[in-house]
Amino acid sequence: MQAHALRLRPGDDLREALLAYVTQHHLGAGAVLTCVGSLTVATLRLANQEGPTEYRGHFEIVSLVGTVSATGGSHLHLSVADSTGRTLGGHLLAGCRVYTTAEIVLAALPNLEFTRETDPTFGYKELVVKPKK
Repeated sequence: MQAHALRLRPGDDLREALLAYVTQHHLGAGAVLTCVGSLTVATLRLANQEGPTEYRGHFEIVSLVGTVSATGGSHLHLSVADSTGRTLGGHLLAGCRVYTTAEIVLAALPNLEFTRETDPTFGYKELVVKPKK
């Protein structure tokens, strides 16, 4: 395992900037170890919903978890809390805007490659783990 750390700045798109980093550093398989920071927009796909739900305000990132891959194998979930402590979570979508910072630590798994292939059970693209060639 190799560790990668990055900091996103105000206005950055959390998903787009994270995946750009993964692509730029050719990470074929990785996982989010931790992420702390804040957002002014949280765009999520909630459980069993087809489209995005957008929340605007000031939110603390309380959790970002998932797998990342420059080859399209990324799957990320985000949880945020508002000023009352109410917590929201779902699939991380493009459009989440960093407020002050997002500090992210990734684990790169250099011997593996993550891809996504359609699983006939439900028809969703699911993780396929392969040894790196």
